[in-house]
Amino acid sequence: MYKNITMEKALEDTDSLLVDVRSEDEYNEDTVPFAVNIPLLNNEERNMVGIVYKKEGQDEARRLGLQLVAPKLPQMVDSYARQAANKKITVFCWRGGARSEAIASLLDGLGFKVNRVLGGYKAYRRMVFNFFDRPLLPFKAVILHGLTGVGKTDVITGLKAQGIPALDLEGLAEHRGSVYGKIGLPSSPSQKKFESRIYEFFRCSRSGVFVVECESRRLGKLLLPESLMSTMQQGYNLLLYASLRERVERIEKVYAKDMELNLENLYEATNHLTKHLGKGKITELNELLQDKKIKEFIGYLLTEYYDPLYKYPQGPSDKYLLSINSDNINDAVIAVRSFMANLPENQSLDQEVG
Repeated sequence: MYKNITMEKALEDTDSLLVDVRSEDEYNEDTVPFAVNIPLLNNEERNMVGIVYKKEGQDEARRLGLQLVAPKLPQMVDSYARQAANKKITVFCWRGGARSEAIASLLDGLGFKVNRVLGGYKAYRRMVFNFFDRPLLPFKAVILHGLTGVGKTDVITGLKAQGIPALDLEGLAEHRGSVYGKIGLPSSPSQKKFESRIYEFFRCSRSGVFVVECESRRLGKLLLPESLMSTMQQGYNLLLYASLRERVERIEKVYAKDMELNLENLYEATNHLTKHLGKGKITELNELLQDKKIKEFIGYLLTEYYDPLYKYPQGPSDKYLLSINSDNINDAVIAVRSFMANLPENQSLDQEVG
């Protein structure tokens, strides 16, 4: 007989194949970390069963579901066998209902070792909701501030490589947080998936302190949880600063990559700044793009738009607990790490990460 387990237990069991049996669209909107998708009913089939359920009732919907699933069973079982590779299988659906029950019963009858998650994906969603449903998170934040191009994301990446808890919100959102934020990036995740990604960062963290870049609550179409914003607002504030030359070169590396692919998107994003810079300047900027004078284009945007917009100091400032020259990213990473290691919330940081 298959075993019913909680979502908490399923997340702890790293030796099982975790399978989301919901449709592709449900899975793509959000799922449980590390779960693979082996749908019992695909998108079209699920819609068909749903229509029959509304018009003719549960019994007819079950009959149709059985008719749709039966021809696929051999291929589906082969998929489980191949992906599980002799490991236990843990299955879940939307709320621990008929879909996961059917698969668990089938696999159990065929000799697989099977767990079924009580409450399904909704149980995981409750975990995420409950974590963020508080005034403040149980973590202390170290906030990196600074002008565009000072390397905040590079420092976060460097810290992550050393095992330091660093939350890359722009990476999780797949958005760089400006009118140019989607250039060269895939579609952003759903709001639910974005929240799950943030939750997983904290769920897996062994430290009471984390580092994160200063952000507004909105990243493209996505919103940061209010409790995370409140936690960031009460964090330790550090300033990164760098030379204009270094900032321009960094931004060029990001946006000039695959230049031919990004050029039209750069034009489109630049045109969104018309009300701030005026039509004449936008025309000049687009001409710089057309002539591939990327450094001049970036330099103007920094000095005439982004720097006045964000109003961060261009050098050391006593308004921050620590000001760090980030012309050299490795040196900046070391400085942030040292600051974090000396915090009362995290005295053991250096010992933990070596």
